[in-house]
Order: sequence, then C-alpha cells, then structure tokens
Amino acid sequence: MMRALDWSDSPLGPPRQWSLALKTTVGMLLAAQAQIVLFWGPDYVALYNDAYAPGIGANHPRALGRPAIENWGELWDDLEPLLSGVRQTRKTFAAKDRPFYVERHGYGETSYWDVSYSAVIDDDGSVGGVLCIVSETTERILGEAQLRASEARYKELTATLEQRVAERTAERHLLATIVETTDGQIQALDLDYRWLAINASCADAYQRIYGKRPRIGDSLNEFLADRPEHLAAAKAIWGRALAGEAFTNIEEFGDPHFERRVYEMKFEALRAPDGARIGAFLTGMDVTDRLEEQARLAQAEEALRQAMKMEAMGQLTGGVAHDFNNLLTPIVGLLDMFQRKGIGGEREHRLIAGAAQAAERAKTLVQRLLAFARRQPLQAISVDIGRLVADMGELISSTTGPQIEVTVDTPEGLPEAMADPNQIEMAILNLSVNARDAMPEGGKLRISAKARTIESAQAYSLEPGTYVCISVADNGIGMSEETLAHAVEPFFSTKGIGQGTGLGLSMVHGLASQLGGALMIKSAVGAGTTVELWLPVSHAAAGAIDAVPEAKLRPLPAGTALLVDDEPLVRMSTAEMLSELGYRVVEAGSAEDALQRVRDGLRPNLLVTDHLMPGMNGTDLGLALRDQYPDLQILVVSGYANNEGITPDLSRLTKPFRSDELAASLANLAKTGR
Repeated sequence: MMRALDWSDSPLGPPRQWSLALKTTVGMLLAAQAQIVLFWGPDYVALYNDAYAPGIGANHPRALGRPAIENWGELWDDLEPLLSGVRQTRKTFAAKDRPFYVERHGYGETSYWDVSYSAVIDDDGSVGGVLCIVSETTERILGEAQLRASEARYKELTATLEQRVAERTAERHLLATIVETTDGQIQALDLDYRWLAINASCADAYQRIYGKRPRIGDSLNEFLADRPEHLAAAKAIWGRALAGEAFTNIEEFGDPHFERRVYEMKFEALRAPDGARIGAFLTGMDVTDRLEEQARLAQAEEALRQAMKMEAMGQLTGGVAHDFNNLLTPIVGLLDMFQRKGIGGEREHRLIAGAAQAAERAKTLVQRLLAFARRQPLQAISVDIGRLVADMGELISSTTGPQIEVTVDTPEGLPEAMADPNQIEMAILNLSVNARDAMPEGGKLRISAKARTIESAQAYSLEPGTYVCISVADNGIGMSEETLAHAVEPFFSTKGIGQGTGLGLSMVHGLASQLGGALMIKSAVGAGTTVELWLPVSHAAAGAIDAVPEAKLRPLPAGTALLVDDEPLVRMSTAEMLSELGYRVVEAGSAEDALQRVRDGLRPNLLVTDHLMPGMNGTDLGLALRDQYPDLQILVVSGYANNEGITPDLSRLTKPFRSDELAASLANLAKTGR
C-alpha cells in the first residue's frame, strides 16, 4: 500500500527523498508484529504497520502519509502534548492502560492502551519523529470492569438472597390475589385448548352464560362439546391468539337458555422464557351494560336533536305564519269589501271571487302551519270522541271512494277527551286522505278509538294518566325508516308536485302536542301505516262549541272604536270594516300610543287591538283600560293564539277575517256585555 500510495500530496514527499533514518525506521516498523506508528516531522505525518491499522478503524488507510491532526483530531489536545514533549526532551514517555477518546468506528468511545513513545534521531542529529509502540488493552479493561461489577452484584445477591426471595414471593402472592379478585376476566389456554389459568371472575362469567365453570386442566373442546356452534365460535377466536396474533375483539357469547353477554377481550400470545409460544391468554371485561347504556344515550341524544330541530322549525314556522296572517288580513278584508259592494262587472266579479278563493286557501295553509307550530287558536272543550269518530264514518267513506273499505270502531262508554272538535275532525280527515293516497289500488281503512292508560313517565313521551287514543290504520304501501323519520316535518311529502302541501301530519302532530297529547306513527314498507292520536281525558262534562253568531246579528253603532295594531295595512282594512259597521274609528300604532290618546281625553266604547306588538301587548292594554272603564268592550285580534299571558275572559278574533266575521264577534260582545 505504501509503494502504491501517491506521495506527491504528503508533506514527506516521495520516499526516494526521505532521509536514511526515516527509511530505516519505516523498514523496521513494517516488518514488526507489534502495533507501531511513527509520527514524523513537525506535522507529525503518520506512518504505521499492518498490526497498527485495525486500531484506528475507519481512519485507515486515509491516515497513511497525512498529518496526525487530520485523523486523530478528537484526541489531538491529549496526544499532541505527549508527542511534542518527546520531541523537545528526547525522553521516552510510557504508560499502562492509558485512556484515549477516539472516533474510529463512526462514534466516540474511550479506549485503553499500553504506550511507549520514544524519539527517533534524523540524519542531521535532530529529532525527526516519535516512534509509538502501543498495545490496545480496551477489551481487557472493560472485561475486568464487567467482572468487578458482576462480582459486586453476586455479592449483593448473595447477601440479600433470602430477603429477595421473600419479597418476590410476596409480590407473586399479591399479583395472584389481584388477578383472582379483579372484576376483569383473565384466562390462558395452551396450544391444545386446555386451561392453564383462569380467575374467579372469568369462571363466574362461564357459569352465567353456560351454567358451568371450567377448571385448570379442562379442555375447551370437552367443555363446549354439547354446544358445537359455540365451540366453533370460541375456537375461531382463540385460534388466532394461539397462532401468535395479538388483537382486541368485542363479541357476544352465551347460551340463550342462560344469558347472552357482550365481552371486550384483549388476546396475546403466551411464551416460555426462551420465547417459544406455549399458548395464549386474554384479559376481558363484560361490556353489555355499558353498550346498552351507550345505545340508550345515543337514542336519547337523537331524540333530543329531533326535538330541538322540531322546536326550531316550529318557532320559525309559527313566526312566518303569524306574519303571513298579518299580510292576509288586509287582502281578505279588501276582497270581501269588493264582493259585498259588487265592484266591477261580471269579469271583475269572477276575478275577485278567484282571488278570494285563493286567499281562503292561503288562510287554511297558514292554519296548518300554526297547528304544526302549536300556535293555532284552539277552543278545547270536553268532547265525546266516540260519537265524533262514529259521526265521521260516512264523510270519510265518501272522501276515500268506493275502492277503500272503511271500518269505524268506537266502544261504548269511551271517556270524553279534552280537545277542539273542529280541529280533531280536520285531523282525522287529513289522516284518512293520507291513508287513501297510500292505497292507490284500494284497501282497508280502520278508524278506531279506545281508552289507554300510561303508567310510566317515559312511555310514549306522555305524562302518566288516562288518554283517548284515536287510531287511523291502513294496509297500504307503508313508509321506509327514512321517510318515517321526516314524516311530521312541515312541507315534507312523498306525493308528486301539486298533490299535497306536506302539512297534514305536521298539523296533526302540532295539534296533539298543543292539547297535551302525542302523535305516534307505526309503519313499514309493504305493511301499511297506523297513526295514533293520543288525547288527554277530560274531567269535565262533555260540551259543544257555541254556535258562531250569524252575520245578521250586526252590532248597533256604539260610538267610538279605538283600533290598535302595529301593521298599517291591517289597521287600514280593519278601520274600513269598523267604519262600515257604524263606528267612528280612532287608530293607534302601539299600546303606548293608545294609552296616551286615552290620557288625552279619548273615551272609546270599543277596543279592537292586536295581541303581539312591540312593547306592551294587546292583552295587557285591554286589562289596563278595563280597570279604568269596566264597561269598555274589548276584542283581541291575533295572528295566532299565544295562551301564555292571555286572560281567558277577553274575546278573541283570529286573523285573517272578513267583515261578517268581525261583525259576528262584535255582536257576540254586545250580547255578552263584555
């Protein structure tokens, strides 16, 4: 290697130019078996033999012929003083087991060496270099250190053996006690499916689901031999673990004659100290109750989300319907006035009649929206549901057509329910029409009513008590789960465009909720649909709605009417109607404005006020004026009836209304004296 080396880059130059002393020394060290390195010249150029080369690791062969600082850089601060000391003093430096920090294998380490550094005299008598004869003792030093540590450890173990045995025995006893008393199931099988270990909790679990307990040494094959399907399932999962797979699994086990339980199981391979696989073990936990609770919680959360969604939709729908009623009121009023006055010719009469008919349809649509939002004005009384349902049989038969076989079943002695009979009739008719549409090829429709008692507060989302349940059942096409989930949402419909508003079921749902009852729907594709309307039983005697006074009972002109409404268009149409009825009308845009007019000296005979207005509402306004003027007649007009805060003895009129409806309400006021 030295002959083949290009010495032109070395500070020493080519060997033919070397001094005799250098050539002689190199010839000597190359032939030696000892580990020798020569550091020559002021740059300490390294020249070494085959015996020395392994000691510098990856630095060989690049260190050959190069200054020592390039390849012994990590220990140069330690090595250089030794070499320069020998050059300067010509005294030999020797040491046994001297440590040197080196980086010869790509990482740093401490090595140990026996060293002898001596000066080499050049041809001119000066010190030409330092000859280093070394012997690495690292392996011996580290071995001796390990031996001393082992001896110390042995002495420690010998001195404390009895104590350690006692501690280990106590530790194993404690671990066994924990394993035996824990609620978790722990068991181990060998490669032949025989139990190597099983704790009490796990044996109890087998007793619970199979009626018997395995013992250590028992075979799983024999234990479940009388239940082949259970044995196959158990071996399938244990087989994976016995094959060395580690995994977690959740699965149901158990004989249905005893009990089925769900377990979460973590399987791992069981190995001997030498690493050989000897079986598998599992740690398990009965999670049946936890999963059932999670399912109940998920169901409750879904019900809450649905309730919140329906509540939000109800608030939005009710607000829109209320505003829409305010818009409809002047439209209905003006069209009614045009019809009463016979304005225009025949063509105009037809157009006005068509517009009035469209307005009535819009009014009906808004009523259904209010029903869904549970803000429709109800006249709840004690109703004989059995008689009401029976009386509707002929109407339903004529509505559904000859292809539908209608059966009405109402038992004798059915208790009365608290309800609005007109709204209940509309609800039953809506449900019957839905049933008819679900049976395009004909079918059977059964309408029945019966008394039901709710015992639990959670059943059917109803308070405990007695209810009258009206059932409308068909054997039509039924609904899918997805359709059923959206069935009571407003405007949701499976019918074609123009074939329904999607408000039938939502109206019935809102009606039931507003009356303190509930709507239940049971349906499946191909199995028909049953809709149940639950109504609370009335504790009052059955009654009937007072007949609406006919328009001919027109009130006599009674002086001044104070008209209060924050909507200018509504005030305009209502003022026109009151003027036609003979009243002198004074308008106010708010309750506060009305009170100020009274304070300024106005003495009205009649107060017609909107209920919901910014600031003080109409009900509070009416009560405030009645305290001052007990004879004042008061009529509250509202887009929907908000029962909270409304005094029952105040007469109410629902928007939109025609002149004859306003006249009838005022006539009723005159008749009752309120």
